[in-house]
Amino acid sequence: MDARLAAMIGYAILNVILVLLVAPLFEGVVRKLTAKIQSRQGPPLRQPYYDLLKLLGKEDLESGEVPGMQRAAASAALVVILSVATLVPMGGPAPLHEAADVILLIYLITLCGISTLLGALAAGSTYSLLGMSREMMTMMILEPLLAVAIVIGAVHTHSLRLPTVLNGSAYAEGAVPLAGLLMALVLLLALQAFVGRVPFDISEAETEIMEGPFIEYSGAKLALFKYVRMAKLVVYSALFVALFVPWGNTWFYPANLVLFLGKVFVLVLIVTVVGATHARYRIDQALRYYAGLFAAAMVALVLAVFGY
Repeated sequence: MDARLAAMIGYAILNVILVLLVAPLFEGVVRKLTAKIQSRQGPPLRQPYYDLLKLLGKEDLESGEVPGMQRAAASAALVVILSVATLVPMGGPAPLHEAADVILLIYLITLCGISTLLGALAAGSTYSLLGMSREMMTMMILEPLLAVAIVIGAVHTHSLRLPTVLNGSAYAEGAVPLAGLLMALVLLLALQAFVGRVPFDISEAETEIMEGPFIEYSGAKLALFKYVRMAKLVVYSALFVALFVPWGNTWFYPANLVLFLGKVFVLVLIVTVVGATHARYRIDQALRYYAGLFAAAMVALVLAVFGY
């Protein structure tokens, strides 16, 4: 194995470990800050780690004959989101950039949501099917937004290579085009929905449909779904950073990593403040909101095609 290949594999493993370790910490930050905003004490920052360990140690209850897809969905969702982490720069270069391009990245991001849908469908509960239908409606509008942002980067750089597109590609040749600014605003407004936080946690809605897609899950499988939700906050924030605010990196990896985590932390704070100060939207309200973002994304794509 040559040094270049070893470095790629090393960075990929580091990204996976980083997401697994940091995602529960950021979840703890979200819970603690939400409690402070709402004048509560809140749980300690390490509570998400305890929650995951507790679920992993619980008996995995299954009623009757369980479809294979229901058993595999949680593992598939976690594997896919961690695979996305190996294609996104997190303080270093995109680790496996030579094994994929932006088209595969878009497919993998979509596949994570599809794994959740299939798991809910296999469960067959009324609540899980209702949650699945809401998740499907959300995905049909939301997922194209991220695809459009990546496509705009590909249009600006005339490339599908990950290191080229995930390097501030919203900005054409050092300029700040209107399409890039508009798409940055769209993704920032959509980030809350991408990571499934209030007011856009409509498919789970614990007080309404009993966690929807996850109602039939317990033990280790539920822990994996919870882990996926936490990991999404880090991975989607990393994608936003790579597309729109990649600057400040040096040749020193530890310094780059600290800077990257600082940028992600700012996005986590934004998600937390929005979630703590807004009530959950109804599905019709959310769809109207998504439709407005999708229309703005289409305008940005047209502007990018015409060089603006």
